[in-house]
Amino acid sequence: MQIRASQSMRNFLLTLTLFMATLNVHAQKEHEAFRAYLFNNEYEVYLRINLYDQDITVPGHELYGKLPGYLGKKNYSFCWVITSCDVKSDKKAVLQLINDFGSEELTATLVRKNDSIYQLRQDAGSTLKVPHKNKWQKLSKTILLKRK
Repeated sequence: MQIRASQSMRNFLLTLTLFMATLNVHAQKEHEAFRAYLFNNEYEVYLRINLYDQDITVPGHELYGKLPGYLGKKNYSFCWVITSCDVKSDKKAVLQLINDFGSEELTATLVRKNDSIYQLRQDAGSTLKVPHKNKWQKLSKTILLKRK
């Protein structure tokens, strides 16, 4: 009888341990939702973000210090700096951005659609513009970005 009880207890503890480990992995993934490198192929722009620790340094713009992140353009040093953020849930964050000249600002919402697709929506303020072939290219009000 003791052997059966002992075996049952072992099975229970193993099941409990596996369940707790699964919960921990799920919680870690949720906490990683807004710590990412996201890319949009159409506009060749990317978001480098860590909205939790806010420890991103913009290359070439170290003067800004550590930030929640930035939106950059492939092959250009120009960027939009995320000056503040509010993580509403594991699927939504509100971002405040300024261009690297400090002359334009906007509010945007970043929504996680699934583990690899995010949507950036410009809500208020200036329009996101990035350099493209020696001109300014306006980004669509809503763009999709893929996690790399």
